[in-house]
Amino acid sequence: MNKKTVKDIQWQGKRALVRVDFNVPLSDGHITDDTRIQAALPTLNYLLEQGATVILMSHLGRPKSGPEPKFSLKGVADYLGTLIQAPVHFVAATTGPEAEAAATGLPLGQVLLLENTRFDPREEKNDASMAQELAKLGDVFVNDAFGSAHRAHASTTGVATFLPGVAGFLLEKELEFLGGALANPVHPFIAIMGGAKISDKIVVIEALLEKVDVILIGGGMANTFLAAQGYAMGKSLVETDVLDTAVDLINKGAGIINLPVDLRVASAFAADAENQIVSVEDVPSEWMALDIGPATIAHYSNYLAGAQTVIWNGPMGVFEFPVFAQGTVAIAEMLAELRTATTIVGGGDSAAAVAQSGLEGKMSHISTGGGASLEFLEGKTLPGVAALQDK
Repeated sequence: MNKKTVKDIQWQGKRALVRVDFNVPLSDGHITDDTRIQAALPTLNYLLEQGATVILMSHLGRPKSGPEPKFSLKGVADYLGTLIQAPVHFVAATTGPEAEAAATGLPLGQVLLLENTRFDPREEKNDASMAQELAKLGDVFVNDAFGSAHRAHASTTGVATFLPGVAGFLLEKELEFLGGALANPVHPFIAIMGGAKISDKIVVIEALLEKVDVILIGGGMANTFLAAQGYAMGKSLVETDVLDTAVDLINKGAGIINLPVDLRVASAFAADAENQIVSVEDVPSEWMALDIGPATIAHYSNYLAGAQTVIWNGPMGVFEFPVFAQGTVAIAEMLAELRTATTIVGGGDSAAAVAQSGLEGKMSHISTGGGASLEFLEGKTLPGVAALQDK
C-alpha cells in the first residue's frame, strides 16, 4: 500500500481525529454485533500507547433529516468504554463550539466520540465548511473506516483537505488483503458470488472474469442466470430486466462461470415452509428456490478443494432460515478447511453468515465493508483512500 499510515506519524501530544466505522446493528438500543467496533481497537490502542488524544467520528444508520435519538452514538461510546483501558467521553455535537471545547479539553490518553456525523446534512454532501469545522478538532486525520471508504463525505474525504491524512491499521489490512488478492493472486483463484441480485454485482463479475479461474454462483442471483438460460424458475426471485445482461455474462464467462445444478425449493418464503430438492429443470411452478442443493454443494466443493485464493461475496441462499442456510454453511465449512489458501469474505451478509457458523477465526480475512469491498473488487478508486497522503 502506497499510503501513509499511523506508523508514519509521531503522535506524542497530538490530537488524532479518527474516522471509524461504528455503524453497528442495533436492537432496542443494544448492539447486536460489535465486529466493527472490535476491528477499530488495534488502531485506537496504538494511538493511545503512542501518547495521542483520540477524537472519533462515525455515522450510524440512515437518519432522514437531522438528529434522530435512536441513531445517537452515546450508547456506542459507553460500550467502547468497556473494551479499552482509557476513559471514553461522548459529546452530543459533531462540530461547533461544544465539540471544539470537548476536543481541546480532552486530557492526554483519553478518547472522545463525537455525535453521529450524519446528523449534519452537510456530511453526505462532502461540504467543505463541515470538513473545515471537523479539522479544527484534530492535528492529524486517520481514516480507519473501510466500510465508508467508498463514500466521498465530509468526515471520510473532505477533512483530508484541511489535515494531513493517514490510514489506520484496519484500512491498511483491508487494502492489503483485497489488493493482494487482485494484484498477485495465487492460482487457482476462485470467486464465490451470491446474494439476491445480479444487478448489484454485474461490474464485479465482469472485472473478476479477467482475473479468476472459476466463479461459483449461488443465492437469488443464480435464479436470474438460470432463467436467462431458459429454465422455468416458478415463483423464484428473478430480475427480468437484466436477463440480457445475464446472457452476456454467461457467454463472456463460458468455462469460468458455474451455476447450480440443483436447488432447495420452498412452497413459500418462510422458515417452516414445505421444501424439497429439485433439479434446475424441475422447479415446480408455484415454488421458489431459496438455497443451492446438495449436488451443487458437492460440485462446488470439487473446485474449492484445490483453491489457493478465494473471494466470497454473498450467501448461497436465505441463510436467515436454518433449513435454507445449508448451502451457505457448507461453503463456509469448505473455506475453513482450506489450510494453505488465502480466504477473503466480503462484508455484509457473507460476513454475518460466517459469524453465524462460528468460523470467523478460520478465514484469512473478513472484510468490514460490503459496498466498499465490492467497489474495490470492481477496480474503482475509493475516495476515502485517495484522499490520504502518499508515502
